[in-house]
Amino acid sequence: MIPPIARRFVAGETVPVALEHVRACNEDGLRVILNRLGEHYDDPDDARADTEAYLDLLDDIAAAGLDACVSVKPSQLGLDVSDDLFAEHYREIVAHAHDLDAFVWCDMEDADTTDATLDAFASIAADYPWRVGQCLQSNLRRTREDLDRLVDVPGAIRLVKGAYDEPPAIAYTDKARVDEAYREDLRLLFERRDRGIAVGSHDPAMIALADRLAREHDADYEVQMLMGVREAAQRDLAAQGVDVAQYTPYGDKWLSYFSRRVRERRENLAFAARAIVGR
Repeated sequence: MIPPIARRFVAGETVPVALEHVRACNEDGLRVILNRLGEHYDDPDDARADTEAYLDLLDDIAAAGLDACVSVKPSQLGLDVSDDLFAEHYREIVAHAHDLDAFVWCDMEDADTTDATLDAFASIAADYPWRVGQCLQSNLRRTREDLDRLVDVPGAIRLVKGAYDEPPAIAYTDKARVDEAYREDLRLLFERRDRGIAVGSHDPAMIALADRLAREHDADYEVQMLMGVREAAQRDLAAQGVDVAQYTPYGDKWLSYFSRRVRERRENLAFAARAIVGR
């Protein structure tokens, strides 16, 4: 059974419960991005099982008529086994989404996975335009070059600050510098494309900047926030006419999910502590 702290951030252990959460969010004007919990599989059978689960989940979303899509993790689809296995499973899921008029996001994991993840995204987006989106992390020093490469690819881009604790040689570690990089990357996206921009942030200043840039460049965008984080703000933004999507994990692997998030950064431990005391 999921304890109360985890229930705030995880929709449930089963698909029916997760879909009920989606329905409630839709009633409040929120789209939902469903992520089945699971990552870092070294057994191809596990990667295959989650691939098939995502195929079924896309069918369930379509049958229920819900405003939701899915988000996968590279290591969940077999990247730790091989780049080819990951790309094969990723492509299969996007192809099925294409048949259903649905959408697939791909999360970004640690920096060692970046090249394989972006190569797969660019290839699949070329074959299934605007059916797939990719997360990029502004704390990585390479991200500006990655944006230059991907900005004309026919797929959406979710920009986040980055949650992985990477070494200073490849990542900005100072919060102010990460914020500066995020603002620069946002400006690049809005200057060079008019669609497929996702602002993955809970930072009111970044959301306000995105709104100004969208108006200045006449571009469409959406704000993406996590389940359990600033949910009142999510609903307020939606009520103001902003497109808002809530990233919602579900599944029985919630314990490893939270353990890994806490280990990654001390800030996550502090956030969990605040959640426990309700602050």
